[in-house]
Amino acid sequence: MLELVGLLLAGVAAGALNAVGGGGTFVALPALVAAGLPPVTANASTTVALLPGVLAGAWTYRHEYAPVGPTSRWSLTAVSLIGGGLGAGLLLVLPSVSFDAAVPWLLAFATVLLAFGRRLSALLSTATRGTAGMTSPAVLSGQFVLAIYGGYFGGAVGILMLALWRIGLGLDTAAGNPMRLGQLAAMYAAAAGLFLVAADVLSDPTPLAAMLVGGVAGGLLGARLARRIRARLLRGVILTTAASMTVLYFLRG
Repeated sequence: MLELVGLLLAGVAAGALNAVGGGGTFVALPALVAAGLPPVTANASTTVALLPGVLAGAWTYRHEYAPVGPTSRWSLTAVSLIGGGLGAGLLLVLPSVSFDAAVPWLLAFATVLLAFGRRLSALLSTATRGTAGMTSPAVLSGQFVLAIYGGYFGGAVGILMLALWRIGLGLDTAAGNPMRLGQLAAMYAAAAGLFLVAADVLSDPTPLAAMLVGGVAGGLLGARLARRIRARLLRGVILTTAASMTVLYFLRG
């Protein structure tokens, strides 16, 4: 019973983090591994469990989507769907031991992005005088690569999207956050669909259900709190969570 309550609370935290700035994977994945799921199954279950919360957040922001340069929203979404499905396929096809070994490094990579991504983005944006003037094919190519990563693992993929759009197009981070959620929902939807069919995420549905319910509640709550919480405080919470989980995974390894 206590384990299910813990998973429920972890789902709330993960859903809220994804809605307000990213980082939900850092909470959901370790919680499911701690519940006894193998890392690959836990990663697949994380995507499935957090999808409804991401969809809820994307729905809350549906009237605030900003154009991503010259690229239409539908083209960007189509690329996110295809890339997310491909990344999920790679997770299922590649040996599970490869993912087990890669998880701490993926978490570390995502943590570094969370810590320094915005600063690096600002420096590159200044170097390119605000925008690199990316064409629509360039934006779609970059989005495709990020979507593959999002379907395979997904930690801090939202930060990567915002950085790409800011550096390449000069898109303001706050203005791009609603679109980030929309594209994250597309990646998760494609990956979750494949995981439900081809992975064993439903072999033990109880942890998944607890995480899913919490993720929905957290997604709705986080999308509303994002407009009220100070950005610095929010970023500090996400970064602290990410760093803690990364250290724990390296110690576990």
